[in-house]
Amino acid sequence: MMLSALVAGLAFTTPVGDTCSTARAAGLDIVDTAVQAGSFQTLVAALKAAELVDALRGEGPFTVFAPTDAAFAALPEGTLAQLLAPEAKGTLQAILTYHVVPAALPSEKVLRAKYATTLNGQRIDIEASDEGVMVDGARVTQTDIRCANGIIHVIDAVILPSTDGIVTTAVQAGSFKTLTAAVKAAGLVEALQGKGPFTVFAPTEEAFAALPKGTLEELLKPESREKLAAILKYHVVSGRVYADAAAAGAKVVTLQGSEVRTRKDDKGNVLVQGARVVRADIETSNGVIHVIDRVLLPE
Repeated sequence: MMLSALVAGLAFTTPVGDTCSTARAAGLDIVDTAVQAGSFQTLVAALKAAELVDALRGEGPFTVFAPTDAAFAALPEGTLAQLLAPEAKGTLQAILTYHVVPAALPSEKVLRAKYATTLNGQRIDIEASDEGVMVDGARVTQTDIRCANGIIHVIDAVILPSTDGIVTTAVQAGSFKTLTAAVKAAGLVEALQGKGPFTVFAPTEEAFAALPKGTLEELLKPESREKLAAILKYHVVSGRVYADAAAAGAKVVTLQGSEVRTRKDDKGNVLVQGARVVRADIETSNGVIHVIDRVLLPE
């Protein structure tokens, strides 16, 4: 389907579009536009509970993928009530900011994008086909509600970010037992549970097993803690470095202090100091994990 036809297929055909079509001319921001539309009452209530109203009344521009009241109602029973409770404010903020991109993305840009980075810090995946546009599995049902400080696109489901941190994600995966044991032995668990964000190049079990005989056992001894910590920090970079950026070629400074080089080889593999990324872009609440096929050793 041609791009213009797909955009036309998502054009407003309901009173929501008619109600909001004058929002920009009237100078209404995203929050007031959502209030006036009348079909985002739960979203507005959630923004108030999360204390995000003032943020979305800011200069922007913002693009909001806005779940309808029906989308919130489709959450498992009791979920919404739990999220609106005062003690869940942090979780609610994380979810709502995952629906907001700090840039103006009209439908033409959305259709050409494969992903977008949200205010939450994590990326949302965007997929356009003849069937329509999906954002992290939610269908875009209406587009281009223009507001004074941004754009609203309506989606039919609430999208959820990763809520587990790097350490928890690695433990739950079950395939990083040696890495998690090493992180504990090096006393780095608390650091990697911090706010971050971090990018972790995580060696597989096979990668650790491929070290020279006796190396791992020696590193896990208490007296080798400082050396082990240096090696593990050589696998960690501040910020979120996604595979596409790594493939473009970069030098990044690790927490150990040395640089690692990333690039793409002629077979399309992403390499980090010669180690191959075998699984990329595992999102976590405080960073991103790339799985690599060997242990990196600083010089």
